[in-house]
Amino acid sequence: MKNIILFGPPGSGKGTQAAMLKEHFNLLHLSTGDLLREEIRQSTALGLEAKSFMDKGELVPDEVVIGMIGGAVDQAESQDKNGIIFDGFPRTVAQAAALDSLLESRGTAIAGVLSLAVDEEELTQRILKRGLTSGRSDDSDEATIRKRVQEYRLKTEPVAAYYAEYGKVRTIEGVGSIADINAALLEAIEALD
Repeated sequence: MKNIILFGPPGSGKGTQAAMLKEHFNLLHLSTGDLLREEIRQSTALGLEAKSFMDKGELVPDEVVIGMIGGAVDQAESQDKNGIIFDGFPRTVAQAAALDSLLESRGTAIAGVLSLAVDEEELTQRILKRGLTSGRSDDSDEATIRKRVQEYRLKTEPVAAYYAEYGKVRTIEGVGSIADINAALLEAIEALD
């Protein structure tokens, strides 16, 4: 399986690009954000707990997120997918290590990490624009958005350093047309071993 992490701050275009890449490479698109939002939509205990963190612009704790990942990996295998594109996960080095252990136990690994680079002002404007239609409370408040980006910089960027130690990180310019960014991602994925 070709397992890929699509990495980047909130608003960098991960969801848009992941949807395109999953079709091209027959990958399971695993968005922990989507999984958590579905739990919230269904008002499950997990969803309500996650919502309390998300509404404050904080990361959902590892133990809440990691429980969902094993089932998703099994789903990729049962659906005859060529791998998984992880969108929004892992967000911490602890999650990265847990993901690596989980994949190793199933005889697979992360093939590469594609990191979308976008500056903070661009991110803030994109998320505010998305907030006009997303219905997400964390997309419509500039202070919350900036806190989310700061949380990303402090807690999630170290994940790139973790995978860089293994030579798995490729940085892709995340500003430009959707098609141009997608072409750069396609090229990077084709180059993965």
